[in-house]
Amino acid sequence: MKIEKKTVPEHQVAFIYQIGSYDKIPSCLGVLIEWLVKNGLEPKYPVYGMYYNSPLEVTPSELEWEVGAGFEGKIDEENPKNLNNQEVHLQTISEHQVVSTVFKGPCGESSSVYVDLYEYTIQNNLKIVGPVKEIYLNSPEMASAEELLTEVQFPVI
Repeated sequence: MKIEKKTVPEHQVAFIYQIGSYDKIPSCLGVLIEWLVKNGLEPKYPVYGMYYNSPLEVTPSELEWEVGAGFEGKIDEENPKNLNNQEVHLQTISEHQVVSTVFKGPCGESSSVYVDLYEYTIQNNLKIVGPVKEIYLNSPEMASAEELLTEVQFPVI
């Protein structure tokens, strides 16, 4: 497995924040992409998930997470067409450093590389400064579970 430290450039994202089961991820992603398209924005794939706590530490109803996508274009902030009463948030992400690796296999198993990334940060005197981000490089509609690619990132300083 290749682990690297890299710079993520500044970019804008739209995201939906949730508390609860990960079962809601596919429907939230659908709402998000539909919202972007209805607002005349071009989604920049790949989509991502950001995870603020762990299913090893909290119950499914206490899980905190978000799903999002980068986009290009400007939004009419005075007249966004919010869908399904889901609150879509917009944010510009500043340039930052991450340690990163790509996991191949079912999305639900990508956490298996977290320990390796954590050990890399220790060995390289880096400090993790935020939640883990999983970037989904392909989707179950395009590849079998064994061929799915997920980039796992830890933000570091």
